[in-house]
Amino acid sequence: MDNQKVVLNILADLTGEDLADRMDENIFDNGLLDSMASVQMLLSLQEELGIQVPVSEFNRDEWATPNKIIAKVTSLEKE
Repeated sequence: MDNQKVVLNILADLTGEDLADRMDENIFDNGLLDSMASVQMLLSLQEELGIQVPVSEFNRDEWATPNKIIAKVTSLEKE
């Protein structure tokens, strides 16, 4: 499964919404994700994609939209 599908599936599980047509929507400003859900998202990404994202290095602005999450995941995979 590609990163976009994985990210959208995880976000759908956490928010209860399909964000495929809202890829640039700020999921924090719109109240779709909070700090606890962010941790759950990071754990799910770690489990599904094998990337490591220490919570201490989580910058909400870098993970604010589905597109930004996909870009960040892709960059972390290359490390």
